[in-house]
Amino acid sequence: MKIAIPKELHPGETRVAASVEVVKKLVGFGFDLAVEKGAGAAASITDNDFKGAGASIAASAQAALKDADVVLKIQRPTADEVKLMKKGAVVCAHMSALTEKADMQAMAKAGLTVFAMELMPRISRAQSMDILSSQSNLAGYKAVLDACNEYGSALPMMMTAAGTIAPAKVFIMGVGVAGLQAIATAKRLGAVVTATDVRPATREQVESLGGKFLTVDAEMEKDAETEGGYAKQMPPEYFEKQKVVVSEHIKKQDIVITTALIPGKKAPVLVTKDMVASMSTGSVIVDLAVEAGGNVEGSKPGKVAKAKNGVHIVGHNNVPGRLPKDASNLFAKNLLNFLSPHVNKEAKTITFDFEDETVSGTCVCKDGKLIHPMLTGQDAKKGEA
Repeated sequence: MKIAIPKELHPGETRVAASVEVVKKLVGFGFDLAVEKGAGAAASITDNDFKGAGASIAASAQAALKDADVVLKIQRPTADEVKLMKKGAVVCAHMSALTEKADMQAMAKAGLTVFAMELMPRISRAQSMDILSSQSNLAGYKAVLDACNEYGSALPMMMTAAGTIAPAKVFIMGVGVAGLQAIATAKRLGAVVTATDVRPATREQVESLGGKFLTVDAEMEKDAETEGGYAKQMPPEYFEKQKVVVSEHIKKQDIVITTALIPGKKAPVLVTKDMVASMSTGSVIVDLAVEAGGNVEGSKPGKVAKAKNGVHIVGHNNVPGRLPKDASNLFAKNLLNFLSPHVNKEAKTITFDFEDETVSGTCVCKDGKLIHPMLTGQDAKKGEA
């Protein structure tokens, strides 16, 4: 059985869907691993590293993908890559399935069996397979460092002979995996941290990390979480009240980090132009949702914008990819953990059990058809996050 790991083609993608450790494990199952030449270069993983782990180095994407039974990627394959894959091949990646339905249909038409790893069910057994969690954890950490890079002052309180430096005030909006890591990182660096989220259950998490929770509307937030643990789409009146509470709080903050995402939908606007205008010159806002439309008015994908009053608005794309080696290692381990339960060690093949919730919950197309309920319209409400 051949497993292929091609070089990522999406602009700015620095990660690779393999690590030395994971290649060794897959080779140990008896699989043939083909890694495209230079696939791990941007993540500081050399061809020799992969070769030493037991993989063969393919000279091109065509050589890697030809006759591959399983293809592992970070981002969904391009149209050209799809043409190189054989009918019946299995493809695992972050597919952006809910927003890129046309691409999913094209892969179904090509006869591919496609697993959208971002749709992994939020169940305890699947935590080690959850690419959103592993990558968001790194994004939350990097967001604080990116903010520090733009912020012209220190984060911790410093008592010096020349005087005392007050600690920076950091406000985290959205307390998912990225938000929690941002809170922890900012606290480690000595900042005074506050945070808010529509889910009241996150209060305890925030406080356990040393942050202070900012409540918007306790009554409306009682029903703000789906059974899967995601945040629901809140009604317009909630966001109006949020603007009032946040606008008073945000004008006193030095750094704001926004992390609110709703899969398949445009990110909610949390920070308006008026809020930006109320902040002090030199303050920093990091918008981790910039690629999904942005939580901040004025944020620009791939850029650090500067508001008229001198507030820096950071909108880096692919923030996990700014830590490519660690991001690749974690992503590859997620893929390994997803595949391992379905490996037939005697036959040296992978046979997916579609009764397994992690399989049925992520498979978007099979046997030439779209099969995931979120794409076929059978489950339109499921999966809000």
